[in-house]
Amino acid sequence: MRCAIALAHQGEARDGANPIGCVIVRDGAVIAEGFNEVDMLHDPTAHAEIVAIRRAGARLQCHELRGAVLYTTLQPCGMCTMASIWAKIGRIVFGAGRGDVHKMYFEDRHLDTLDFIRDAYRKDLSVAGGVLAADCTRFYVPPEAVVPEAEQFNR
Repeated sequence: MRCAIALAHQGEARDGANPIGCVIVRDGAVIAEGFNEVDMLHDPTAHAEIVAIRRAGARLQCHELRGAVLYTTLQPCGMCTMASIWAKIGRIVFGAGRGDVHKMYFEDRHLDTLDFIRDAYRKDLSVAGGVLAADCTRFYVPPEAVVPEAEQFNR
């Protein structure tokens, strides 16, 4: 998770990037990493997790990442959760959870992405949240913040 946090710092400092970091580890080695590049690439799918999954697939020349652990600073959105399921990631570990950040970070407010994992019909996928949460939540707007609707994203 500390590597994901370092990537979030990189994303925070880079024009067009955002402070969400992701690292994919398998057999104790980092196989891919990334931060949110949506604004930088003008690509709504360039979330940190998707960037890292794409890089892992390219590096391994394989679309399945069985046995890999995906570490991310923010609970994955629906798209990233489903991509993790399809990529056969073995474990998802996140820092800041849905309740730790402003509601604008999650587009499907009535759906909890953890339900996707529970309902994935995979016995080899597990999830852990709240890992180094205090270090991760510092990147994000807190849940109690008053943010004018015009300034909120995912609306």
